[in-house]
Amino acid sequence: MNHSKDENFGFSKPAIYQIKVEGVLSQDWSERLRGMQIELKHRKGKKPISVLTGKIPDQGSLGGILKTLYEFHLPIIQVRKLHD
Repeated sequence: MNHSKDENFGFSKPAIYQIKVEGVLSQDWSERLRGMQIELKHRKGKKPISVLTGKIPDQGSLGGILKTLYEFHLPIIQVRKLHD
């Protein structure tokens, strides 16, 4: 297995992430999702998408957020690391 070291990546480093889920999340969810900002995007003829953006302390916390979304049956469309 090749384990190349990426200086910009860290399992336990904070980073800003963007998560897109299908469905509507109200701003009330922000606290439950570690203070992430929630923006609703409407799409013509399709279900809306909620875009969550925020600083997450580490990948363990990211996993917790994804698990919460999964438990509420919200289809995860995309997870993207924006920057450290």
